[in-house]
Amino acid sequence: MAANLLEAVGVLKSFGEVRALDHVSLAVRAGEVHTIVGGNGAGKSTLVKVLSGVCRPDRGELRVDGRPVRFATPLDALRAGIGAVHQEGNLVPMMSVARNLFLGREPRRFGLIDFSRMHDLAAETLAGYGLHVDVRRPLGSLGPGTRQLVAIARAVSTGARVIVLDEPGAALEPAELDTLFAVVDRLRAEGRAIVYVSHRLDELYRVGDRVTVLRDGRVVRTGPLAAIDQVRLVSLMLGRPYRPATTGPAAADPAGEQPADEPGDEPVLTATGLTRRRVLSGVSLALRPGEVLGLGGLLGAGRSATARAIAGALPVDAGQVTVAGAPKRKWSIRAAIRAGISLVPKDRRTEGIVPTLSVRDNIALAALSRLSRAGIVSDARVDKLVADLMDRLHIKATSPRQRVAELSGGNQQKVLLARWLAMRPRVLLLDEPTRGVDVAAKADLRSLIDDLAVDGLAVLLISNDPRELADNCDRVVVLRDGAVVGELSGLAITEQRIVEAIAAVPATGPSGASAPARAAGMATADPGLATP
Repeated sequence: MAANLLEAVGVLKSFGEVRALDHVSLAVRAGEVHTIVGGNGAGKSTLVKVLSGVCRPDRGELRVDGRPVRFATPLDALRAGIGAVHQEGNLVPMMSVARNLFLGREPRRFGLIDFSRMHDLAAETLAGYGLHVDVRRPLGSLGPGTRQLVAIARAVSTGARVIVLDEPGAALEPAELDTLFAVVDRLRAEGRAIVYVSHRLDELYRVGDRVTVLRDGRVVRTGPLAAIDQVRLVSLMLGRPYRPATTGPAAADPAGEQPADEPGDEPVLTATGLTRRRVLSGVSLALRPGEVLGLGGLLGAGRSATARAIAGALPVDAGQVTVAGAPKRKWSIRAAIRAGISLVPKDRRTEGIVPTLSVRDNIALAALSRLSRAGIVSDARVDKLVADLMDRLHIKATSPRQRVAELSGGNQQKVLLARWLAMRPRVLLLDEPTRGVDVAAKADLRSLIDDLAVDGLAVLLISNDPRELADNCDRVVVLRDGAVVGELSGLAITEQRIVEAIAAVPATGPSGASAPARAAGMATADPGLATP
């Protein structure tokens, strides 16, 4: 049996009256991937922060190679051979890609930073991750997936013997995930230890050797991942028996009849010929009241760009947005909001929540004008609105005054969604709303989307998971290279048909339904809500 490189023994950590970790013990061996799972608020990110020196445990002990250690800072952990990539990111957006990659370890010549050599080394390092970018560019100018791979490359390049990855695949597209898995396999073969935290069960079963399940800050199981099936794993996370969802638009009515409550016939929003050079090419779609329209496609297909153009956040060279039959000529974010269009972006950390503000302030932020009289905000109206939305979305917080940065990823996502629901929108654009959230939160969001549609809201759902689209949508529009290449509706909306449209290859053959998924470079499912 391989030796334990890193151990946590009886770790306790509290934040005020909330005990985040309660006598947590963990042992990570050389040459293994030790996965950690649990619902939002189970203590996963807190454990990662303790292991990587971001915060100190109140009680308990950490050991490296069997020797007790104390980390006052992340640099102490790094010196002990522990490199971490945190879910919220730990790099500097305004610095160049190269500076971030070698921050604190810049190559020098005559005592000065050798920028030429640093740029060459950075380009060479990132090429091994399939990244070919200008390493002189500010990191913040790149997409979230690229930033995540840069953070992983930095952790690995430090020579750390233990690599801690907190939701490493949450921001990655399928092709980037393949690169991540190859890196993890290589690190394991080199004898390094990997702590892999993720809500996405398909990732865990792809890379994991052992699993530790956390619930309410306690360890409820540790053992070989292959010895436990996904349904049992999710049941342990939830603390109750779990029955996977088996219904979707196609499965809801086996007789093939239309549901009684069909979406309204007249579109509440129509986008016609949206075009932006090298990004969008004549994208047209319509959203009807009470309808959930899915938007699928690969990385770079134009999904997020379409949503941002509709929301007025991306100027277009040509095309038009029409709301309730009225064409909008001077289109902007403000005009879109006034027209009742709300966008929940996929990158909640940089484009969504304000981490220094409370849950209450984050929810009320966009609706302050509606909650004020004569320019004075009514605290009573704010408190009622926030309480109602927190209850409706099942947001878990010690109080509305808790800082939103202290919440789990899934609850942060719900806070962001609550902010835009507070605006009482007619059209809600959801860009990867379930990214980085656990099984229970996914179920909550799925139920909420259904409820919003029943209430007459038009919803645009963007996802890189064809099963999520198949389970949630009334219609699915597929994009490729910035253009619409297909549309599915009714019983035609199946995971296999969506993958076919994305990949533009037949879905049948000797290898079965997984063949088009491989051709598309797209995960066939996120089994967080699926039967294994």
